[in-house]
Order: sequence, then structure tokens, then C-alpha cells
Amino acid sequence: MTGTGRVSGQAGTGDRRRPAIARSYRKDETTVLRGLLRRAGLEDSERAAIARTARRLASGVRKRSANEGGLDAFLTQYALSTREGVVLMSLAEALLRIPDDETRDRLIRDKLADTNWESHLGRSGSILVNASTVGLLLTGKVIRLDDGEEDLSGLLGRAVARLGEPVIRAALEQAMQILGGQFVMGKTIADALERVNRDGMQRWRYSFDMLGEAALTRPDSERYFDSYAHAIEKIGTQGRDSPDSPDSGISVKLSALHPRYEYSQSARVLEELVPRLAELARLARDAGIGLTIDAEEADRLDLSLDVIERVFADDGLGDWNGFGVAVQAYQRRAVPVLDWLGALSRRVRRPLNIRLVKGAYWDTEIKRAQEQGFDSYPVFTRKASTDVSYIACIRWLFAAKAPVFPQFATHNAHTVAAVQALAPKGALYEFQRLHGMGEALYETVSDVSDIPCRVYAPVGRHEDLLPYLVRRLLENGANSSFVNRLAKRDLPVAEVIADPIAKTVSRKATPSPDIPSPRATLEAGRIAAAGLDLSDRVVLNALVADMAAAEEGNNWQAGPIVDGKPKAGKAHDVAGPADRRRKLGFVTDANEDDVKAALRLASASARDWDGLGGTARAEIIEKAADGIEADLPLLMALAVREGGKTLGDALAEVRETVDFCRYYASRARSDFAEPVSLPGPTGERNTLSLRGRGVFACISPWNFPMAIFCGQVAAALAAGNAVIAKPAEQTPLAAAAIVRHLLAAGVPGSVLHLLPGDGATIGGRLVADRRVDGIAFTGSIETAKAINRTLADRDGAIVPLIAETGGLNAMIVDSSALAEQVVKDVITSAFRSAGQRCSALRVLFLQEETADRIIKMLCGAMEELVVGDPGSLATDIGPVIDSDALAALESHATRMAREGNLLYRVPVPHDCAEGSFFGPAAFEIDGLARLEGETFGPILHIVRYRSDRLDDVIAAINDSGYGLTAGVHSRVQQTIRYVSERLRVGNVYANRSMIGAVVGVQPFGGEGLSGTGPKAGGPHYLHRFAVERVLSVNTAAVGGNIALMARSGDEAESG
Repeated sequence: MTGTGRVSGQAGTGDRRRPAIARSYRKDETTVLRGLLRRAGLEDSERAAIARTARRLASGVRKRSANEGGLDAFLTQYALSTREGVVLMSLAEALLRIPDDETRDRLIRDKLADTNWESHLGRSGSILVNASTVGLLLTGKVIRLDDGEEDLSGLLGRAVARLGEPVIRAALEQAMQILGGQFVMGKTIADALERVNRDGMQRWRYSFDMLGEAALTRPDSERYFDSYAHAIEKIGTQGRDSPDSPDSGISVKLSALHPRYEYSQSARVLEELVPRLAELARLARDAGIGLTIDAEEADRLDLSLDVIERVFADDGLGDWNGFGVAVQAYQRRAVPVLDWLGALSRRVRRPLNIRLVKGAYWDTEIKRAQEQGFDSYPVFTRKASTDVSYIACIRWLFAAKAPVFPQFATHNAHTVAAVQALAPKGALYEFQRLHGMGEALYETVSDVSDIPCRVYAPVGRHEDLLPYLVRRLLENGANSSFVNRLAKRDLPVAEVIADPIAKTVSRKATPSPDIPSPRATLEAGRIAAAGLDLSDRVVLNALVADMAAAEEGNNWQAGPIVDGKPKAGKAHDVAGPADRRRKLGFVTDANEDDVKAALRLASASARDWDGLGGTARAEIIEKAADGIEADLPLLMALAVREGGKTLGDALAEVRETVDFCRYYASRARSDFAEPVSLPGPTGERNTLSLRGRGVFACISPWNFPMAIFCGQVAAALAAGNAVIAKPAEQTPLAAAAIVRHLLAAGVPGSVLHLLPGDGATIGGRLVADRRVDGIAFTGSIETAKAINRTLADRDGAIVPLIAETGGLNAMIVDSSALAEQVVKDVITSAFRSAGQRCSALRVLFLQEETADRIIKMLCGAMEELVVGDPGSLATDIGPVIDSDALAALESHATRMAREGNLLYRVPVPHDCAEGSFFGPAAFEIDGLARLEGETFGPILHIVRYRSDRLDDVIAAINDSGYGLTAGVHSRVQQTIRYVSERLRVGNVYANRSMIGAVVGVQPFGGEGLSGTGPKAGGPHYLHRFAVERVLSVNTAAVGGNIALMARSGDEAESG
């Protein structure tokens, strides 16, 4: 490997120029809001002016909306608060891109059978709404005819039913086409330009957005670039040839221009994307139009600012004043971002257009923060707080001492009124709205004002509508939005236009009580392990420095720890899989005397440890969790160097280790602290207690050397057992670090022992000893069977084997699935952690109608993967664990190339020659039977299937005997239910990746050849480490039943 071998992050550019933005990323919400309230504070005269204008606008919109169409009218009938609204969103995003009729028909039945379209018919003055409703109503009635339902539409429904499914399908597709036309300005830029020059649409300005989301492949990004370039040329030509045509520009998503537009790939993005964006900017300059950079997810902001800075400062742009940037008011960084943009504009001495939006990824930001265990959110948790931020930004834009042109994107009457009230006399600015929305609002504005309004107009095929549609419906159809609230005629106008500043002040600027802090989303009393945002350069650089310090001069060591003391012996070197020449430390293997001592001490101490009680044990294990969490940099460095894990995987493993400790501690406190009283007849007391079995041997794998190792050990300890832990030979250093934390937290040395060494020697000796009362094992099915046979041959008690043994995990993808989401989830499921997860995807079943497209996209996405040093943030795929694993993968790949078809294999760089690296590979094979078992690494097998052979696919998966994880991608809920009910697997994941089970949220474990259960990280896991004991006491044995007599009251008789 090149370099020093130390962990490296992304230094990036502009670190010292953007400290305020970095500090505000997840700054305390109340602190940020108090600052914004000071900025946004209104004088009484301003507040009164805003209220008057907002009331006039809202009332005018309600009058106009009663007779006008567009998305506003549609949302009036089909808000996300209705079942029909949710169904419609699902239909619109899926129906038009499904290629085969059979799956289309399944989707229609699935979405429409239980909905009440009739209740919406005729309630809107909009032709769009009523035309769409008629199509939906007829289809829904036909689908329900089999149930014998009779109603006003029954006769017509039966007539359509006689015409058959093709007519139903065509009618519904037409309804969706009508709806799509309200979201999309045109299928091509030529169509869109033609449309804006007719039908009275010239009164608006336009910014065209080419539909499509983040590129996954290089050809995708090139196609988007060509689409933008072509659109710029067409818009410019129309502007020159038709002087009376509307003022038009283009909006650009940076994620569409590069297949790896993410912070981890900053160096490559800056090298490759900056020239491409600069070229588009020069094309826009030459065409005489504006170009605006759209805002995207929060974790991309820092990288976006780097790109914007470089392109905006390009001398080749001359005095062009068309460069624009979107800023999201819902981010807590909004004002610092404006400060930075203003400084950039002054430094470059060029005007900058700033489009102020509220933000369209709110739900995504909330979920990501919760999943990743961040301390806080990057966005506000109340809509009113976002509105306050927007008003503060309005003040900034009008007071800016920089050449900026404000563009206010909003559909909120109060916000429009605030802009007008706060604008200095003679200020130049414009409003912006989405195509199909806000028309009534800005028609009302134009009644008394000549402030221009620009329409954000999507262009593209209806099949590409999904991400845009979902964001728009979520943003504007949500119950808290102005559009939705205005549509509720019974809601007073005064409430619709309520002052967000007053609301926020009355709430004392506190976060929403309905949205817990990201780490407080679990069961009561347990917080999620702390995460780190590796897209935050300040956080990342601090982590990198801490990890480097942990590695510096640290000669890691492991060996037997018996009775709390390390044992001496002959040591040998430990090398990492990324570079076998690099020695990380040394390990001393346990010997026979160590095994004997550990067994003797554990057997003698188990009773006292069990007697300590669940609550006391929980406190000790929670203390260990705190210590592990605090030692994050060192433990991550160990995971990277010894285990070959990438930075993201190393962070996730330490977090899972902490979560296991806290979860099992909480279960010990709830299940093992006190006996459970059982019901029974009067005069007796019956209780059930859970107690430790005695001594557990925990035999763990190398692929999760901390999480699985600690999970087994912590569970056994929490249940009241003494533990002898035998880690994998490849990763003793990580195991030793975890054991030291448990001992430091208060686990007695006589209770917990570590015995590194050869599996057959140490593990075999433990399994065969009658003093071991149970085995927890994760590894191969062959080893599990050998353990089971040894236990069966032992004299004495029958003891439990808790085994998790991997799987031949499959994902089924039908033609309704979104290809882009499938590819992302397949890449994650099959190749993350170099495919070295028990849950990893091994076999991908693709419905034949969409298989070619998905395979092409998958191969293109694989081309973008980076194989290399796991200590580099840019690395996607690190090494496999050792040379034996590498040899097994190479052998299997050779066989698959001979018996199947190699679709793509990621090349391994030359500087990886000293490690055990295997480039991810995808093969197409003829069926699951081609595989002889699980191949543990980044090899994906793809099988095509016909939609009418789904049962055969399910049968093939079940017949393999494995049953760990499975995935299904489909927009048809009935298909998801059908597959999940028939697959004999422990964990089924729908429309998401198949890895990353969260402790206490997605308990993990399989059946059949994949394990014995119960599920790790689940509520029943600890019970398998315990015995149940019942105590039954006759409370009336002496002196009669006093308790019964006391309850009898007046019915009791004295002698």
C-alpha cells in the first residue's frame, strides 16, 4: 500500500474559511433559534403590514383555487392525510415505468382495491382533479366487483369489467398521464419551451430542471451533462430568436453530474466535476441565461460549497451575472452559509443570485440523524422554526453588503407578505414557485404588484418523475404545510397565516416534543450509541487525528486473560489484511494450563455473579458501554488495521458493540432483576425467575471482532453466567481490547476469561468439558455441526448451543421496483464490508423484463467503487480477512466464470498487492442450484426469472436449506407480503438493503442451516442463556389465609 498506512480523511479546501458554517451544522436548536429571532424580530408596523397582506393573499387564493386546477387543487382533494393521497403518490411514481402488463395489473389491484375515490368525485372545480378521479374511481370499482359491492358506480363498473384488464390499465395510465402533465412542463426542453410560449404562460419567468436524480454511473452523469448542455443551448436560442419569450434559465443538480457526488470522494469530485460545471456555466454565459445550483442533502453541502467556490471564481465567466445558488432555510447553517456566499461574491466581484428555499429533504435528514446516532439534527424540528429562519434570511438578503440578487421561493402567503414588508423601497428581487403550484397565490400577488415570479419547471419523462414527485408531495401535501392548511376550508384564515415568530417565542424556541433527539428513539431508558458524521470535515479531521494518535507507537498486544491477569507465553506477530508486511502487534496463544485455570475459576465464580442480580450486572455492563464509546478512536483504528474495515464500517461496528451492551443491560434489568409473579388460586404465591446457567463458552468470528464478540459475552454476563471467550485467530487484538473494558467496568476477573488461540485446540477443549453449561457460536455451518456433535456425545446435562451460521441470502426484484434504489441497495448488501457479513446478499433474482437495465446500471455503479486502503475515507472496499479467504474467492470466481457469465469485476489497484484484496464481482448464472453453498466475500450471483415463476424462486431459496436474510424490492405490497410469508428466513428486508440490523430494532438471526435462534439483539436472546425457576409458596399453610380475609370486608364473619 502507498503512504504511511495511517488512517486518512479528507482535508478538503476552505477549512479555515468556513468555521461558522461548520460550528452551526448541528448546533443546539434553541440556541440557533434565539439568534434567528433576534435577526428576524419584527417591528409592530411590520407585523401589522405582514398580517394585512397575508390575510388578503390567503383569502384571494381560496377564491381562485375553487375554480383553478394544478397541483394546489389536487392536494386539496388528495393530501397525504388521506389514504387516497398516499395511494396516488405510489401509483404515479411506479405505474408509468413498469414495462410488463402483469406487474402493472398487480400494482393497480394492490393500490386501488381498498380506497374511496368516490368521495372525491365532483368536489373540485379542477378538470385535472375530476378527470383523474374518474379514472381512479372506475378502476377501483372494477377491482372490487368480485366482492359483490354495489353502489352508484356499480353499473358502469360492471361494464368496464366486461372490457377486461387492458381497458382498466389504459384508463388508469391516462389518469396518471394527466397528473404527470401537471408536475412536468414537458418531456423535452423543446416541448417545455413550446408550452411556455402558449396558453398565456409568458407572464412568468422560468428555471428549467431536467428530471432525474443522482447519477449512479459515469454514462448517467454524461447523459445528464448532455441534457443540461442541450437545454442551455435551446433556451438561449429561443431567447435570441424570440425577444418576447420569457426570461428563462436552468437549474442544475451537482449529484446528477458525478456518479460519486459525496464527501468521501471529495478529491475526485473536485478534479472531475469542477471542469464540467464550469463548462456548463460558460455555456449559460454565452447563451445569456442564468444557471442555478440546486440545494441537496445536508451531508453534501460542504462539498457543494467547495465546487461552487471554484466555479464561481473562474475568470472565464467574466462579468456574467447569471450564476445562482439555492440556500435551504430549514438548515441551522442557513445564515452562516449566506455570510460565506456574500463574502465570496465580494471577493470575486461578481453578482450572485441566491434562491432562498425552505428545503425538500426534511424527512431524510431526520431519519439519517436517527440512524447514525448524531447528537442533533442539521434541520429544525418545527415548521414554524424554519419559517423564522426564512424571515431572518430575508433580512440578510435585503441588508447584504454584497452584490446579490434575492430570489424567494415559497408558496406561503405569510412568507410572501414578509418579503414584501421587509423589502427596502426600490429593492430588486423576484419570487419563485413550483410548476403546477402556487399559481393562485402569485396571481393574487400580481393584482397589486409587479414583482416578477419565476416558475421552477421540471422537464423529462414521466417515468423519471418519482423523486421529484415524492419530495413535492411530502413538502407541500404534508399536514403542516401552508398549501395543505389553506385547502382546509374549515380552518380560519387567521390560523393559516399565523405569525411563526410569535409561535416560536411562545414555545420558548424549543424543539418539537414529537421528534426526540436522534439518540433517544429507542425504548425508554436506553440511548443509541453515539455516531460521527464523516461528511463533517471538522468531525472527520478530529477523528483522523485521534486515530493516528491511538496508533502512534502503540504496539498492540493480546493474550490469555485469566482471573483478570494477562498470562505470559510465547508471542507471535499480528499483521493486518491490508498489508501483510505491516506488524500491528503480537498475540500469545492460550495453553492447556490457561484453559484449565479458566474453567476452574469460572465454575467457582458463576454462582456469586448470578446472585449479584440483574440490576447490578446491568450497571456494570452499561459502564463498560460508556468506556467502549469513549475509546472510539482506538477501537476504530483496531477495526481498520486488524480487521481491514473501512472507516464507515469501523464506526458502525463500535457503535453496534455499545448498543449490544446497553440493550442487554436493559434486558437484564427488566427480566432478571426480580421474579415475575404468576396468577393462581388464593392462598399461594407463584413466581418465575430467570437465572444464569453457569459457564458459557463464547466462540466468535473475525468479521465482527468487537460487535459479535462483545454481543455474545455481554449477553451471557447479563444473564448471570461466567464467560470464557475464545476469539477468532485473525482478530485477537480487538477481542482483548473489549475484555479489558469489561474488566475495567467491574466484571470480576474470575467471571470473565479470554483464551485466544487455535479453534480446534481451545474451542474444542471448551466444548468437550462438562463444566461448560452452554455455547454461543457464530461461524460456519460445518463448525456448528461439529460443536453440536461434541455436545451430544458429552455425558451429563444437555446444554444449549446458540449458533448463527451464515446464509445463501437472496433478494427478489420485480419489475415495479425502482432500478436506482435497487442498484444502491444491491451494492450495499453485496459488497459493503467486502461482502464479509453473514447477512450479505449472495443471489439476486431479477424479473426478466427489467433485468437488462438493472444489470447495466449495476455494472456501471460497480465501476465507480474504490478498492484500497481501508484507512482512507475514499475507500469503499477493503481487503478480505486473509490469504485463505482470498484463495477461496479466487477459486469460486474461476468456477463461476466457467459455468456462468462474468458481468463485471472491479479491478484491484497495483498498490494493494501486499494485502488480501478481491475486487467485487458479479456473475449471471442459470439458477440457485449452481451454487454449492455460501461463498464468503464480495461475489454476487444474478438469476433472471419470469413473473409467473415467482413460486419457483421462493421454492429454490427455501430448498437451499439456509434461512438467514432475504430482500424483496417491489412497489406492490401484496407481492412483499406474499414473498415474506413464504420465505423461511429469519430477517426479510423490503425496499432497502439487507445488512445493518440495528440492535433492539431488527433482532438478527436465522433458521434452518443459518442458525438455532433466538435472535441476537432481540428481547428473547438472553433467555436462552438462562434457566427458568418457579417458586410456589402456600401462604395459608400456617394461620389461615389472612390476605383473603382482609379483602373480604363486610362479608367476613367473626366466630
